Formats: sequence, structure tokens, C-alpha cells
Amino acid sequence: MSSQPASRRTVLCRAALAAGAAGAAGAAGLGAAACSPDGAGRKASAMPTGPVELGPASGVPVGGATIYREQRVVVAQPAKGEFTAFSAVCTHAGCVVDTVEDGKINCPCHGSQFDARTGKVVQGPAERPLPPIPVTAKGGRLVAGPDA
Repeated sequence: MSSQPASRRTVLCRAALAAGAAGAAGAAGLGAAACSPDGAGRKASAMPTGPVELGPASGVPVGGATIYREQRVVVAQPAKGEFTAFSAVCTHAGCVVDTVEDGKINCPCHGSQFDARTGKVVQGPAERPLPPIPVTAKGGRLVAGPDA
């Protein structure tokens, strides 16, 4: 049986899982999520295939953005009642973005950042912007995706 060196990802995942077993749940939880096939959105579908209901429009702060992780959508409200949406799947390696801070959407995997109003890359390694997704507010609820 030949032995091949473990990849960087494998080593980091093993370390994160071991740390989780030792009780360092906060940091290990993030690392373990990145290790799961879909936990951090690795190879995640970038766009909804049909309209998806996200929740109340009031869940998106004016001047801010909200990540809908399960639906893989980020919705911004640059001005009251004006909504824009983007894929929450990072264009660098396919991870799902995880936070919005100071007007920037952050990817946990390699540090890419995107402008929350436009989806444009603010910091690499991503080189392409987050793809836009149609979004509308219907009856006070947000719907994103085709035919939204």
C-alpha cells in the first residue's frame, strides 16, 4: 500500500475535528463546516433554479445585507424598499459566504470580500463578482430567483 502525503485541506480538517473533540467548539466548528462536502458551501449550486421565498423584507436592514445561507442568496437593501440580491456562493472556490460587516460580504474559506451593494470583488483571491439574482418584495416577503 503506497502512502501519499495528506493535502493541506485534509490536514486542516483533521486538526479542526480534533480540536472540536477537545472542546474548542467555536474555531473547530468553523473548520469542521469547511471540511464537510457542503458545510461551507463547497461546490454549492450558485443560483436558485426557481423562485425561493426568503422571509420578511424587514429582515434586511436598510443600508445593509442579509445572508440566506440555506437558499445561498445574499440580499442587500441599499435604500428603503430597494432590494438587490446575489449568489452567496464565492466565485473563488465555491464556499458559501458567512458574514456581512462594514458593507462587505465575507467568504470564510480564503478571505475573499465582496461589496454588499454591488457584489463586486473588494478583496481576492476571488476575481469575479457574485452573480446577481432577481429579487422582489411581494406582500412584505422577499422572493429570489428566476421569475421572482
